[in-house]
Amino acid sequence: MCPMPSAESTPASVHEPEPVRPTREDAVAAAGSELIGGPVGRRALPGTSWWTPVRVIALVAIGMFALGLVQKAPCYNGAWFFGASSQYTHACYSDIPHLYQGRGFADGLVPYFDKISGDMEYLEYPVLTGLFMEVASWLTPGSGSPQDQAQWYWMANAGMLMVCAAVIAVCVTRTHGRRPWDGLLVALAPAFALTATINWDLLAVALTAAAMLMWARSRPLAAGILLGLATAAKLYPFLLLGPLLVLCWRAGKWREFGKALIGAAGAWLVVNVPVMLFAFDGWSKFYTFSQERGVDFGSFWLIIAQNTADPLSTDTVNTLALVLMVLCCGGIAALALAAPRRPRFAQLAFLIIAAFVLTNKVYSPQYVLWLVPLAALARPKWRDFLVWQACEVAYFLGIWLYLAYTTSGDAHKGLPTEGYHWAIGVHLLGTLYLCVVVVRDILMPERDPVRRTGGDDPSGGVLDDAPDVFVLGPVARSSPRASSADGAAAGPQVEWGADRAGGGSS
Repeated sequence: MCPMPSAESTPASVHEPEPVRPTREDAVAAAGSELIGGPVGRRALPGTSWWTPVRVIALVAIGMFALGLVQKAPCYNGAWFFGASSQYTHACYSDIPHLYQGRGFADGLVPYFDKISGDMEYLEYPVLTGLFMEVASWLTPGSGSPQDQAQWYWMANAGMLMVCAAVIAVCVTRTHGRRPWDGLLVALAPAFALTATINWDLLAVALTAAAMLMWARSRPLAAGILLGLATAAKLYPFLLLGPLLVLCWRAGKWREFGKALIGAAGAWLVVNVPVMLFAFDGWSKFYTFSQERGVDFGSFWLIIAQNTADPLSTDTVNTLALVLMVLCCGGIAALALAAPRRPRFAQLAFLIIAAFVLTNKVYSPQYVLWLVPLAALARPKWRDFLVWQACEVAYFLGIWLYLAYTTSGDAHKGLPTEGYHWAIGVHLLGTLYLCVVVVRDILMPERDPVRRTGGDDPSGGVLDDAPDVFVLGPVARSSPRASSADGAAAGPQVEWGADRAGGGSS
């Protein structure tokens, strides 16, 4: 009779939980897998092939990005320059070639320091994005016609943005260790491929995805530094500090939040202060432009403005949008502190950015890139993800058809104003739908696809399995895997709510 192997002789891989395979738990993923041979068999051996999830997903992301480049081919062949409406009817518009000349890169002007011709005066992008744009101009050949140079500039940016797309897919794949295949949601997202080269948003999205990976690896300082760099590329990433604040408050992880906050502030200052000191007018252009910009495409504010005889002023819209965003932040914070189980970081991150998208006075089609990796981590269910993506693709087509309608003169080829309003409504409803299912998962954690397959918060880092020390309302149950020793170390749990002994709150 063979002796049982001892713990020392048992391979470590035996004790490691098996990665979650979506084709076994997700009916839509299983049905989709029939295109490549069907779901993985129960006798398949994980980790025995070169085709690891990270490599597969990175290659798929690059392939989908390449398909997005092909979709822009009609514009690359001349529609950007010789046909105002054809770049909209072909849905291949991009800011990149237009701003090569419009923001002085073709003339060798230094962003923020040199004035540009026209009303804009200075580049209206954050500093790190401006650096990204400048590096691409260095890679652009200086010979040829202005159109040729703009095309090469777009291609140089596309190559750099492709690297960002691969980084995003890899970071999402690695963030949830037991669920690597959730990264396919990012890699195969149609709206991701369609909007990737409209603007430079992928730089901030890549830095944000890397920050979330570092937080998941319990490296709060590195996460904060990357989050600060992301904010130096686009404004929205700083909002993720809000979910971290309330989650660390509930778990009593103030030291870790402090490291993240210091890292974020320090990184942002290192990037911005030199430009702020020596070119303040150019540096501040992004912030003044964001404040002075009127109601624009994609927002419900535009629907109101185009159906009102006396539209609200820009200052009034700014104030109302800020009030709505503050209310959303308060609601998300209350949800985080009063939920029956501490929400996952990715869930709150998605909700806070979605709230910003929904209440903002402008929604450019590439803003969907902000939400794609967060949605893949917050609600990794193919049905819900694809419903939302379908709504975003409908909006992507709607805005270009609307612009074709407004630029085609008396021909009126495209989508009229009323039709564009319906496209905006589809985008808003799709995003709200995903918000609703995420909130439902928070209130009913047994329905959360991530927690249902084991684990507490794989993207939470130090928050994963941490006991609660502060809750609002009814007592939230700590993670069932948190040990009593951990609970003792964390200190007593404090509860504020009407059902507390004595009937009051303090």
